[in-house]
Amino acid sequence: MASPPSTTTTYFFFLLLLLNTAAVVRSQSYIGVNYGVTADNLPPPSATAKLLQSTSIGKVRMYGVDAGIIKALANTGIGITIGTSNSDIPALAADLNFAKGWISSNVSPYYPASKIIIINVGNEVLYYSDENLKTQLLPAMQNLQNALEAASLGGKIKVSTVHPMSVLGQSEPPSAGRFDPKYEALLKGFLEFNKATASPFMINPYPYFAYQSDPRPDTLAFCLFEPNAGRPDSGTNVKYMNMFDAQVDAVRSALNAMAFPDVEIVVAETGWPYKGGDTEHGATIDNAKAYNGNLVAHLRSMVGTPLMPGKSIDTYLFALYDEDLKPGAGSERFFGIYKTDLTSIYDIGLSKTGQGPLATAPAPALSPPADAPTTGGATTLPTNSSTTTTPTTTPPNSTIPQYSPTARVNASKNAGSLNTIAISFIAIVFLAVTSML
Repeated sequence: MASPPSTTTTYFFFLLLLLNTAAVVRSQSYIGVNYGVTADNLPPPSATAKLLQSTSIGKVRMYGVDAGIIKALANTGIGITIGTSNSDIPALAADLNFAKGWISSNVSPYYPASKIIIINVGNEVLYYSDENLKTQLLPAMQNLQNALEAASLGGKIKVSTVHPMSVLGQSEPPSAGRFDPKYEALLKGFLEFNKATASPFMINPYPYFAYQSDPRPDTLAFCLFEPNAGRPDSGTNVKYMNMFDAQVDAVRSALNAMAFPDVEIVVAETGWPYKGGDTEHGATIDNAKAYNGNLVAHLRSMVGTPLMPGKSIDTYLFALYDEDLKPGAGSERFFGIYKTDLTSIYDIGLSKTGQGPLATAPAPALSPPADAPTTGGATTLPTNSSTTTTPTTTPPNSTIPQYSPTARVNASKNAGSLNTIAISFIAIVFLAVTSML
């Protein structure tokens, strides 16, 4: 007969449980944020680092290499994703020594104190018309990977690239998601690289841009994770309840169809502007709070998506701050979650000291505003801090993911309360442990 566990064993069991629960409350490694620098009023890196440490944000993505921020994040445990510029791709592809020099200048001085986890080679390269750049992208990634290995960093830092959602040729329903045939040959090479190096396939889903061109009455609620009738997927008999899940699952289906079921998806950008131009319907502070807040709650719920249940995809919110110098549509300058004075523009429950239930955003109207299109119109693809895209015209019945009906699992409106429960549980466990000493 086995002996009962000793007091010491029990103590360590409870201590482990306590630490694990504390980790749930204090941070979420799957919640990231984009840090863009197309602005003239950003706070100093040290202040930004302190802001990030006060939140449950576990990762930061940059579009280039900002030495100030990288140094400021040293020894914080916050994961850092950096990037090469699109203009660096030809040199990276042609010359391994150039790639080694890039690692020597931009990674080695900071790692491992600064937790660099991913290097993105370029950004949304497949969106642009430069065919040479597209064919040079994979050799550039391979050379950068070889340079990491030469620096004894292979396997410690991943190499990837970020793709636009327009790489999908079909996305509705999500189970029928497929890549555009014109990209398949290129994507096969990228995916073989992702699989061989265990690096993620990174994508930019934006339900906001879907709403701009989808006139169905419940689209706004569907995009904001708010109550709606849902949209069925005839291929799986699943009813999707939000656009984010459907867009991500359309990518999952496309990866599976190309026989890469084990390649991980990372959401490199997603967000909602709180202000925009006169014709940018839906760009309001209430909608931005609802989308980002409900997305954070959905991620914390660990429900996952219908095709990837029981886990939360690493997701980088766009963006930490507004970027007042960005060109393009008015909304491009108003995606920030925090002001540059370090106060929040709207609260989505990211503060470590305030991770209780998220306030419910005002219920959205279940019909498009007066300026919304009455038929499918121009599809505005997401833009970012390193490049600004221009609208492209898409037929009303386009299957680009911005039109796809989406996701079955509703983010729990009370998912944020998990943290409150966890805090209470920590107190109970602490009392239990102390009573045994």
